[in-house]
Amino acid sequence: MAVREFRFQGVAPGGQPVQGTVMASSKSTAREKVEELADEHGFNPSELQKRRTFLYKVRTQKGNVKKGEQKAFSQEEVEEALENMGLEVIRVQRKWLDFEWSPPQSDLIMFVRLAANLLRENMPFDEVLELLVNDVSSKSLRQVIRDLNSDLKGGMDPEKAFNKHRDKLGKFTAYMLGIASKSGNMAEIYEATAKFLERKDEFKSRIRSSMIMPAVTTVGLIGALIWYIWYIVPATAGLFEGMDVTMPPLTQMSLSMADWLDQNWLWLLIGTVVPLLGFVAWARTDQGKFYLHKYMIKVPVIGKLLHKLNIEIFCRVFAILYSGSGDNLRVMRVAAEACGNKYMEYKIRNVTIPMMAAQGASLVDAMKASGVFTSMAVTRFKSGQETGTVRNSARQMADYYQKETELSLDAAVQGIQTAVSVIIAIGVLFLTILSAEMAFIQPSQADMMGM
Repeated sequence: MAVREFRFQGVAPGGQPVQGTVMASSKSTAREKVEELADEHGFNPSELQKRRTFLYKVRTQKGNVKKGEQKAFSQEEVEEALENMGLEVIRVQRKWLDFEWSPPQSDLIMFVRLAANLLRENMPFDEVLELLVNDVSSKSLRQVIRDLNSDLKGGMDPEKAFNKHRDKLGKFTAYMLGIASKSGNMAEIYEATAKFLERKDEFKSRIRSSMIMPAVTTVGLIGALIWYIWYIVPATAGLFEGMDVTMPPLTQMSLSMADWLDQNWLWLLIGTVVPLLGFVAWARTDQGKFYLHKYMIKVPVIGKLLHKLNIEIFCRVFAILYSGSGDNLRVMRVAAEACGNKYMEYKIRNVTIPMMAAQGASLVDAMKASGVFTSMAVTRFKSGQETGTVRNSARQMADYYQKETELSLDAAVQGIQTAVSVIIAIGVLFLTILSAEMAFIQPSQADMMGM
Protein backbone atom coordinates (compact mmCIF):
# COMPACT_ATOMS: atom_id res chain seq x y z
CA MET A 1 0.00 0.00 0.00
CA ALA A 2 1.29 3.46 -0.91
CA VAL A 3 2.59 5.63 1.93
CA ARG A 4 1.33 9.22 2.00
CA GLU A 5 2.39 12.30 3.93
CA PHE A 6 0.04 13.87 6.47
CA ARG A 7 0.43 17.20 8.27
CA PHE A 8 -0.88 17.62 11.78
CA GLN A 9 -1.46 20.76 13.80
CA GLY A 10 -2.14 21.21 17.48
CA VAL A 11 -1.70 23.33 20.57
CA ALA A 12 0.84 22.82 23.34
CA PRO A 13 -0.15 23.28 27.03
CA GLY A 14 1.35 26.79 27.01
CA GLY A 15 -0.75 27.80 24.00
CA GLN A 16 2.06 27.50 21.46
CA PRO A 17 1.07 26.09 18.05
CA VAL A 18 2.47 22.67 17.12
CA GLN A 19 2.92 21.42 13.56
CA GLY A 20 4.61 18.40 11.98
CA THR A 21 4.26 15.63 9.44
CA VAL A 22 3.90 11.85 9.62
CA MET A 23 4.04 9.15 6.97
CA ALA A 24 1.21 6.59 6.87
CA SER A 25 -0.70 4.37 4.46
CA SER A 26 -4.11 5.76 5.50
CA LYS A 27 -5.63 8.66 7.42
CA SER A 28 -6.65 6.40 10.32
CA THR A 29 -3.07 5.13 10.66
CA ALA A 30 -1.78 8.71 10.51
CA ARG A 31 -4.24 9.73 13.24
CA GLU A 32 -2.97 6.93 15.48
CA LYS A 33 0.62 8.08 14.96
CA VAL A 34 -0.33 11.67 15.78
CA GLU A 35 -2.11 10.56 18.96
CA GLU A 36 1.03 8.67 20.05
CA LEU A 37 3.12 11.80 19.41
CA ALA A 38 0.59 13.90 21.33
CA ASP A 39 0.77 11.59 24.34
CA GLU A 40 4.56 11.56 24.21
CA HIS A 41 5.07 15.34 23.86
CA GLY A 42 1.95 16.57 25.65
CA PHE A 43 0.08 18.60 23.02
CA ASN A 44 -3.53 18.61 21.86
CA PRO A 45 -3.92 17.70 18.13
CA SER A 46 -6.52 19.72 16.25
CA GLU A 47 -6.19 19.15 12.49
CA LEU A 48 -4.86 16.46 10.14
CA GLN A 49 -4.38 17.14 6.41
CA LYS A 50 -3.32 14.78 3.67
CA ARG A 51 -0.82 15.93 1.07
CA ARG A 52 -2.69 15.93 -2.25
CA THR A 53 -2.15 16.87 -5.87
CA PHE A 54 -3.74 20.12 -7.13
CA LEU A 55 -4.21 21.20 -10.74
CA TYR A 56 -3.63 24.86 -11.49
CA LYS A 57 -4.09 27.29 -14.37
CA VAL A 58 -2.15 30.57 -14.28
CA ARG A 59 -1.31 33.57 -16.44
CA THR A 60 2.27 34.79 -16.65
CA GLN A 61 3.35 38.42 -16.72
CA LYS A 62 3.64 38.16 -20.51
CA GLY A 63 0.03 37.03 -20.75
CA ASN A 64 0.71 33.37 -21.51
CA VAL A 65 -1.65 30.86 -19.91
CA LYS A 66 -0.03 27.76 -18.43
CA LYS A 67 -1.33 24.66 -16.70
CA GLY A 68 0.36 22.31 -14.24
CA GLU A 69 0.02 20.39 -11.03
CA GLN A 70 1.53 20.77 -7.58
CA LYS A 71 1.47 18.73 -4.38
CA ALA A 72 0.38 20.53 -1.23
CA PHE A 73 -1.69 20.12 1.91
CA SER A 74 -4.30 22.68 0.92
CA GLN A 75 -5.52 24.70 -2.04
CA GLU A 76 -4.58 27.95 -0.29
CA GLU A 77 -0.91 26.86 -0.12
CA VAL A 78 -0.80 26.36 -3.89
CA GLU A 79 -2.45 29.73 -4.59
CA GLU A 80 -0.06 31.54 -2.24
CA ALA A 81 3.00 29.86 -3.77
CA LEU A 82 1.90 30.75 -7.32
CA GLU A 83 1.18 34.37 -6.38
CA ASN A 84 4.60 34.66 -4.74
CA MET A 85 6.10 33.63 -8.09
CA GLY A 86 4.39 36.61 -9.73
CA LEU A 87 1.72 34.56 -11.50
CA GLU A 88 -1.95 35.42 -11.82
CA VAL A 89 -3.98 32.50 -10.52
CA ILE A 90 -6.88 31.61 -12.77
CA ARG A 91 -7.92 28.33 -11.20
CA VAL A 92 -6.67 25.84 -8.59
CA GLN A 93 -8.58 22.66 -7.96
CA ARG A 94 -7.95 19.30 -6.39
CA LYS A 95 -7.03 16.40 -8.66
CA TRP A 96 -9.62 13.77 -7.84
CA LEU A 97 -8.07 10.80 -9.63
CA ASP A 98 -4.80 11.08 -7.78
CA PHE A 99 -3.19 7.69 -8.40
CA GLU A 100 0.49 7.39 -7.57
CA TRP A 101 2.26 4.66 -9.52
CA SER A 102 5.64 3.30 -8.63
CA PRO A 103 8.30 4.25 -11.19
CA PRO A 104 9.64 1.53 -13.52
CA GLN A 105 12.67 -0.27 -12.15
CA SER A 106 14.69 0.74 -15.21
CA ASP A 107 14.09 4.44 -14.50
CA LEU A 108 15.01 4.02 -10.84
CA ILE A 109 18.24 2.23 -11.76
CA MET A 110 19.10 4.93 -14.30
CA PHE A 111 18.50 7.66 -11.69
CA VAL A 112 20.78 6.03 -9.09
CA ARG A 113 23.45 5.17 -11.68
CA LEU A 114 23.56 8.68 -13.19
CA ALA A 115 23.59 10.22 -9.71
CA ALA A 116 26.55 8.00 -8.77
CA ASN A 117 28.44 9.06 -11.90
CA LEU A 118 27.78 12.77 -11.32
CA LEU A 119 28.69 12.57 -7.63
CA ARG A 120 31.96 10.92 -8.60
CA GLU A 121 32.65 14.07 -10.64
CA ASN A 122 32.24 16.10 -7.41
CA MET A 123 29.02 17.77 -8.55
CA PRO A 124 26.89 19.16 -5.67
CA PHE A 125 23.92 16.94 -4.85
CA ASP A 126 21.28 19.66 -5.34
CA GLU A 127 22.64 20.27 -8.84
CA VAL A 128 22.54 16.52 -9.49
CA LEU A 129 18.83 16.43 -8.60
CA GLU A 130 18.04 19.51 -10.71
CA LEU A 131 19.87 17.98 -13.67
CA LEU A 132 18.29 14.53 -13.41
CA VAL A 133 14.72 15.72 -12.91
CA ASN A 134 14.61 16.71 -16.59
CA ASP A 135 16.11 13.44 -17.86
CA VAL A 136 13.80 11.01 -16.06
CA SER A 137 10.90 9.76 -18.18
CA SER A 138 8.79 8.48 -15.27
CA LYS A 139 6.35 11.10 -14.05
CA SER A 140 6.18 9.66 -10.53
CA LEU A 141 9.99 9.57 -10.22
CA ARG A 142 10.23 13.18 -11.41
CA GLN A 143 7.85 14.18 -8.62
CA VAL A 144 9.93 12.22 -6.10
CA ILE A 145 13.09 14.06 -7.19
CA ARG A 146 11.34 17.44 -6.96
CA ASP A 147 10.08 16.64 -3.47
CA LEU A 148 13.53 15.45 -2.38
CA ASN A 149 15.17 18.62 -3.65
CA SER A 150 12.60 20.80 -1.93
CA ASP A 151 12.81 18.92 1.39
CA LEU A 152 16.61 18.85 1.46
CA LYS A 153 16.84 22.57 0.64
CA GLY A 154 14.34 23.18 3.44
CA GLY A 155 16.70 21.55 5.93
CA MET A 156 14.92 18.21 6.37
CA ASP A 157 17.02 15.31 7.60
CA PRO A 158 18.15 13.28 4.53
CA GLU A 159 17.05 9.94 5.98
CA LYS A 160 13.58 11.33 6.68
CA ALA A 161 13.38 12.95 3.24
CA PHE A 162 14.20 9.69 1.42
CA ASN A 163 12.11 7.61 3.81
CA LYS A 164 9.04 9.59 2.74
CA HIS A 165 9.35 7.94 -0.68
CA ARG A 166 10.21 4.37 0.33
CA ASP A 167 7.04 3.08 -1.36
CA LYS A 168 8.35 4.44 -4.70
CA LEU A 169 12.09 3.96 -4.25
CA GLY A 170 11.94 0.75 -2.24
CA LYS A 171 12.84 0.43 1.44
CA PHE A 172 16.44 -0.55 0.81
CA THR A 173 17.10 2.12 -1.82
CA ALA A 174 15.50 4.84 0.32
CA TYR A 175 17.58 3.81 3.32
CA MET A 176 20.86 3.64 1.38
CA LEU A 177 20.39 6.98 -0.36
CA GLY A 178 19.31 8.55 2.92
CA ILE A 179 22.44 7.55 4.82
CA ALA A 180 24.59 8.40 1.79
CA SER A 181 23.63 12.05 2.13
CA LYS A 182 24.98 12.05 5.70
CA SER A 183 28.14 10.05 5.04
CA GLY A 184 31.54 11.04 3.79
CA ASN A 185 31.48 8.54 0.90
CA MET A 186 28.29 9.54 -0.86
CA ALA A 187 29.47 8.58 -4.35
CA GLU A 188 30.61 5.15 -3.13
CA ILE A 189 27.25 4.33 -1.54
CA TYR A 190 25.36 5.49 -4.64
CA GLU A 191 27.67 3.35 -6.77
CA ALA A 192 27.11 0.31 -4.55
CA THR A 193 23.33 0.87 -4.55
CA ALA A 194 23.30 1.13 -8.34
CA LYS A 195 25.25 -2.14 -8.66
CA PHE A 196 22.85 -3.82 -6.24
CA LEU A 197 19.77 -2.67 -8.19
CA GLU A 198 21.34 -3.62 -11.52
CA ARG A 199 22.30 -7.06 -10.27
CA LYS A 200 18.85 -7.75 -8.85
CA ASP A 201 17.10 -6.52 -12.01
CA GLU A 202 19.45 -8.53 -14.24
CA PHE A 203 18.71 -11.75 -12.35
CA LYS A 204 14.95 -11.19 -12.56
CA SER A 205 15.18 -10.36 -16.27
CA ARG A 206 17.18 -13.49 -17.03
CA ILE A 207 14.74 -15.66 -15.10
CA ARG A 208 11.78 -14.04 -16.84
CA SER A 209 13.23 -14.26 -20.35
CA SER A 210 14.42 -17.85 -19.91
CA MET A 211 11.04 -19.04 -18.64
CA ILE A 212 8.79 -17.34 -21.20
CA MET A 213 9.44 -19.75 -24.07
CA PRO A 214 9.14 -22.97 -21.99
CA ALA A 215 5.94 -21.66 -20.41
CA VAL A 216 4.37 -20.67 -23.73
CA THR A 217 5.41 -23.99 -25.32
CA THR A 218 4.00 -26.03 -22.44
CA VAL A 219 0.68 -24.15 -22.46
CA GLY A 220 0.46 -24.59 -26.25
CA LEU A 221 1.12 -28.34 -25.94
CA ILE A 222 -1.55 -28.75 -23.26
CA GLY A 223 -4.03 -26.81 -25.41
CA ALA A 224 -3.22 -28.98 -28.45
CA LEU A 225 -3.71 -32.20 -26.45
CA ILE A 226 -7.04 -31.03 -25.04
CA TRP A 227 -8.29 -29.93 -28.48
CA TYR A 228 -7.22 -33.19 -30.13
CA ILE A 229 -8.72 -35.43 -27.45
CA TRP A 230 -11.87 -33.41 -26.85
CA TYR A 231 -12.72 -32.55 -30.49
CA ILE A 232 -10.71 -34.44 -33.11
CA VAL A 233 -10.95 -37.94 -31.60
CA PRO A 234 -14.75 -37.87 -31.01
CA ALA A 235 -15.25 -36.39 -34.49
CA THR A 236 -13.38 -39.25 -36.15
CA ALA A 237 -13.11 -42.40 -34.05
CA GLY A 238 -16.42 -41.56 -32.36
CA LEU A 239 -18.19 -42.36 -35.62
CA PHE A 240 -17.38 -46.06 -35.11
CA GLU A 241 -18.82 -46.29 -31.61
CA GLY A 242 -21.79 -48.65 -31.48
CA MET A 243 -20.41 -50.75 -34.32
CA ASP A 244 -18.85 -54.14 -33.88
CA VAL A 245 -15.41 -52.62 -33.89
CA THR A 246 -12.67 -53.12 -31.34
CA MET A 247 -11.22 -49.77 -30.51
CA PRO A 248 -7.45 -49.57 -29.93
CA PRO A 249 -6.60 -48.93 -26.26
CA LEU A 250 -5.27 -45.38 -26.68
CA THR A 251 -8.26 -44.37 -28.81
CA GLN A 252 -10.72 -45.88 -26.32
CA MET A 253 -9.01 -44.06 -23.47
CA SER A 254 -9.21 -40.78 -25.40
CA LEU A 255 -12.92 -41.27 -26.12
CA SER A 256 -13.56 -41.93 -22.43
CA MET A 257 -11.61 -38.81 -21.53
CA ALA A 258 -13.62 -36.76 -24.05
CA ASP A 259 -16.89 -38.01 -22.53
CA TRP A 260 -15.64 -37.13 -19.06
CA LEU A 261 -14.67 -33.64 -20.20
CA ASP A 262 -18.12 -33.13 -21.73
CA GLN A 263 -19.71 -33.87 -18.37
CA ASN A 264 -17.24 -32.20 -16.01
CA TRP A 265 -15.51 -29.38 -17.91
CA LEU A 266 -17.12 -26.68 -15.73
CA TRP A 267 -16.06 -28.36 -12.48
CA LEU A 268 -12.60 -28.93 -13.93
CA LEU A 269 -12.33 -25.22 -14.79
CA ILE A 270 -13.52 -24.15 -11.35
CA GLY A 271 -11.25 -26.68 -9.65
CA THR A 272 -8.27 -25.33 -11.57
CA VAL A 273 -8.85 -21.58 -11.59
CA VAL A 274 -10.19 -21.05 -8.06
CA PRO A 275 -7.29 -22.78 -6.23
CA LEU A 276 -4.81 -20.97 -8.50
CA LEU A 277 -6.33 -17.56 -7.77
CA GLY A 278 -6.54 -18.44 -4.08
CA PHE A 279 -2.88 -19.42 -4.01
CA VAL A 280 -1.84 -16.21 -5.77
CA ALA A 281 -3.88 -14.12 -3.31
CA TRP A 282 -2.42 -16.02 -0.34
CA ALA A 283 1.12 -15.72 -1.68
CA ARG A 284 0.75 -11.93 -1.77
CA THR A 285 0.00 -11.77 1.97
CA ASP A 286 2.76 -11.47 4.59
CA GLN A 287 2.04 -14.95 5.90
CA GLY A 288 1.98 -16.39 2.39
CA LYS A 289 5.31 -14.78 1.49
CA PHE A 290 6.85 -16.08 4.70
CA TYR A 291 5.93 -19.73 4.10
CA LEU A 292 6.52 -19.52 0.36
CA HIS A 293 10.04 -18.18 0.91
CA LYS A 294 10.64 -20.71 3.69
CA TYR A 295 9.99 -23.74 1.51
CA MET A 296 11.13 -22.21 -1.77
CA ILE A 297 14.80 -22.34 -0.76
CA LYS A 298 14.43 -26.08 -0.06
CA VAL A 299 13.34 -26.92 -3.62
CA PRO A 300 16.07 -28.84 -5.48
CA VAL A 301 18.17 -26.88 -8.00
CA ILE A 302 16.05 -23.71 -8.22
CA GLY A 303 15.68 -23.44 -4.43
CA LYS A 304 19.42 -23.67 -3.83
CA LEU A 305 20.00 -21.10 -6.55
CA LEU A 306 17.57 -18.62 -4.99
CA HIS A 307 19.00 -19.27 -1.52
CA LYS A 308 22.50 -18.42 -2.68
CA LEU A 309 21.19 -15.32 -4.41
CA ASN A 310 19.58 -14.18 -1.14
CA ILE A 311 22.87 -14.75 0.73
CA GLU A 312 24.76 -12.91 -2.00
CA ILE A 313 22.53 -9.84 -1.64
CA PHE A 314 22.80 -10.00 2.16
CA CYS A 315 26.59 -10.14 2.01
CA ARG A 316 26.81 -7.32 -0.52
CA VAL A 317 24.63 -4.98 1.51
CA PHE A 318 26.43 -6.01 4.72
CA ALA A 319 29.79 -5.22 3.11
CA ILE A 320 28.58 -1.78 2.03
CA LEU A 321 27.31 -0.73 5.46
CA TYR A 322 29.52 -2.68 7.88
CA SER A 323 31.97 -0.86 10.10
CA GLY A 324 34.17 -2.31 12.79
CA SER A 325 32.86 0.01 15.52
CA GLY A 326 29.48 1.26 14.28
CA ASP A 327 25.88 0.18 14.85
CA ASN A 328 26.17 -3.15 13.06
CA LEU A 329 22.89 -4.45 14.46
CA ARG A 330 21.16 -1.92 12.26
CA VAL A 331 23.35 -3.08 9.37
CA MET A 332 22.13 -6.64 9.97
CA ARG A 333 18.50 -5.50 9.91
CA VAL A 334 18.93 -3.58 6.66
CA ALA A 335 20.84 -6.43 4.99
CA ALA A 336 18.21 -8.93 6.14
CA GLU A 337 15.44 -6.80 4.67
CA ALA A 338 17.33 -6.34 1.40
CA CYS A 339 18.05 -10.05 0.86
CA GLY A 340 14.55 -10.55 -0.56
CA ASN A 341 13.55 -13.62 1.50
CA LYS A 342 10.98 -13.05 4.24
CA TYR A 343 11.90 -16.26 6.06
CA MET A 344 15.60 -15.39 6.17
CA GLU A 345 14.73 -11.86 7.27
CA TYR A 346 12.57 -13.23 10.10
CA LYS A 347 15.27 -15.62 11.35
CA ILE A 348 17.98 -12.94 11.25
CA ARG A 349 15.79 -10.39 13.03
CA ASN A 350 14.50 -12.81 15.68
CA VAL A 351 17.49 -15.10 16.22
CA THR A 352 20.75 -13.54 15.02
CA ILE A 353 20.23 -9.94 16.15
CA PRO A 354 18.77 -10.79 19.62
CA MET A 355 21.67 -13.17 20.27
CA MET A 356 24.16 -10.44 19.43
CA ALA A 357 22.31 -7.70 21.34
CA ALA A 358 21.04 -9.49 24.45
CA GLN A 359 23.40 -12.43 24.84
CA GLY A 360 26.58 -10.86 23.49
CA ALA A 361 27.11 -13.68 21.00
CA SER A 362 29.66 -13.25 18.24
CA LEU A 363 28.57 -12.49 14.69
CA VAL A 364 29.46 -15.98 13.44
CA ASP A 365 27.72 -17.84 16.28
CA ALA A 366 24.58 -15.75 15.87
CA MET A 367 24.54 -16.27 12.10
CA LYS A 368 25.01 -20.01 12.53
CA ALA A 369 22.16 -20.20 15.06
CA SER A 370 19.69 -18.69 12.57
CA GLY A 371 20.02 -21.74 10.31
CA VAL A 372 19.59 -19.73 7.11
CA PHE A 373 23.23 -19.31 6.09
CA THR A 374 25.20 -21.93 4.19
CA SER A 375 28.16 -23.59 5.88
CA MET A 376 30.46 -21.90 3.35
CA ALA A 377 29.15 -18.44 4.27
CA VAL A 378 29.50 -19.13 8.01
CA THR A 379 33.05 -20.43 7.51
CA ARG A 380 34.03 -17.37 5.46
CA PHE A 381 32.62 -14.96 8.05
CA LYS A 382 34.44 -16.89 10.78
CA SER A 383 37.71 -16.46 8.94
CA GLY A 384 37.03 -12.75 8.52
CA GLN A 385 36.16 -12.37 12.19
CA GLU A 386 39.39 -14.06 13.27
CA THR A 387 41.52 -11.86 10.99
CA GLY A 388 39.57 -8.65 11.46
CA THR A 389 38.48 -8.51 7.80
CA VAL A 390 34.73 -9.16 8.14
CA ARG A 391 33.85 -6.53 5.55
CA ASN A 392 36.25 -7.98 2.95
CA SER A 393 35.00 -11.49 3.71
CA ALA A 394 31.40 -10.40 3.10
CA ARG A 395 32.37 -8.76 -0.19
CA GLN A 396 34.32 -11.83 -1.31
CA MET A 397 31.39 -14.07 -0.38
CA ALA A 398 29.04 -11.87 -2.41
CA ASP A 399 31.34 -11.93 -5.45
CA TYR A 400 31.75 -15.70 -5.21
CA TYR A 401 28.03 -16.38 -5.00
CA GLN A 402 27.38 -13.91 -7.82
CA LYS A 403 29.57 -15.90 -10.19
CA GLU A 404 28.19 -19.21 -8.93
CA THR A 405 24.55 -18.15 -9.33
CA GLU A 406 25.24 -16.91 -12.86
CA LEU A 407 26.72 -20.27 -13.84
CA SER A 408 24.05 -22.21 -11.93
CA LEU A 409 21.31 -20.16 -13.58
CA ASP A 410 22.61 -21.01 -17.05
CA ALA A 411 22.72 -24.70 -16.11
CA ALA A 412 19.21 -24.55 -14.59
CA VAL A 413 17.81 -22.83 -17.69
CA GLN A 414 19.34 -25.47 -19.94
CA GLY A 415 17.92 -28.18 -17.70
CA ILE A 416 14.44 -26.64 -17.82
CA GLN A 417 14.59 -26.27 -21.59
CA THR A 418 15.73 -29.90 -21.93
CA ALA A 419 12.88 -31.08 -19.69
CA VAL A 420 10.37 -29.06 -21.73
CA SER A 421 11.78 -30.55 -24.95
CA VAL A 422 11.31 -34.06 -23.54
CA ILE A 423 7.72 -33.25 -22.54
CA ILE A 424 7.00 -31.89 -26.02
CA ALA A 425 8.51 -35.01 -27.59
CA ILE A 426 6.30 -37.22 -25.40
CA GLY A 427 3.22 -35.18 -26.34
CA VAL A 428 3.99 -35.34 -30.04
CA LEU A 429 4.65 -39.08 -29.77
CA PHE A 430 1.30 -39.55 -28.03
CA LEU A 431 -0.57 -37.67 -30.77
CA THR A 432 1.29 -39.59 -33.48
CA ILE A 433 0.42 -42.98 -31.98
CA LEU A 434 -3.20 -41.90 -31.42
CA SER A 435 -3.52 -40.76 -35.04
CA ALA A 436 -1.96 -44.02 -36.27
CA GLU A 437 -4.40 -46.06 -34.17
CA MET A 438 -7.42 -44.24 -35.61
CA ALA A 439 -6.09 -44.74 -39.12
CA PHE A 440 -6.08 -48.53 -38.65
CA ILE A 441 -9.65 -48.83 -37.35
CA GLN A 442 -11.36 -51.28 -39.75
CA PRO A 443 -15.18 -51.46 -39.52
CA SER A 444 -16.96 -54.22 -41.42
CA GLN A 445 -18.55 -53.63 -44.83
CA ALA A 446 -22.03 -54.02 -43.33
CA ASP A 447 -21.28 -51.37 -40.71
CA MET A 448 -19.99 -49.05 -43.39
CA MET A 449 -23.17 -49.57 -45.49
CA GLY A 450 -25.31 -48.91 -42.44
CA MET A 451 -23.36 -45.81 -41.57
